[in-house]
Amino acid sequence: MRDRAQALMIDLDGVLRRWDPAPMIAVEVGYGLKPASLLETAMSWDIYRPAMAGEITDAEWMKLVADRLPLEPERAAAAVAEWQSYRGDVDPEVLAFVREVRAGGRKVAIATNATDRLRPDLDTLGLTAEVDLVLSSWELKVHKPAPEYFEQACAQLRVLPKHVLFVDDDDRVIRGARSAGLSGYRWAGPEHVPYLRKVLDLPV
Repeated sequence: MRDRAQALMIDLDGVLRRWDPAPMIAVEVGYGLKPASLLETAMSWDIYRPAMAGEITDAEWMKLVADRLPLEPERAAAAVAEWQSYRGDVDPEVLAFVREVRAGGRKVAIATNATDRLRPDLDTLGLTAEVDLVLSSWELKVHKPAPEYFEQACAQLRVLPKHVLFVDDDDRVIRGARSAGLSGYRWAGPEHVPYLRKVLDLPV
């Protein structure tokens, strides 16, 4: 049997924060870009990786995105700024679960690949005070699923990996967490909360 989880690490995007594609697609359509082209450009590995690893700032990353758009420079910069103005929404069911975990005496940390824009985003979303710790790849200078990310994360949380439940919506990241000794659980929606309560020894 695995050791009982004493702390929860939870991913931000795709778990605690949801993204409605409609406002982002509206920006692309308004500037004559194909839907999802901004996201696809931003996720290009050669510029996404340094942004997540703390090698460049969010502003520098977005400048690189704008430079790659098939638009005049001023329009490209405006399109990126408008696209970035939407910062997602908190999933109320997941937030309720986070509060329940903390009320049950377990530490909760947001564990996410992010840029230096993360903490302002958490303030805007009202999440800063909802967790005990924020574990940002930009600050750790290494991104999930690297083992070093999870090693540093557990050290900062001050909980042994075998006592940490890690929840993420990315299979590759879950595999990385498990290889680092954490209990990894693949998130697909709030229907998983009852099971996670059991793992954390919380009332069902």
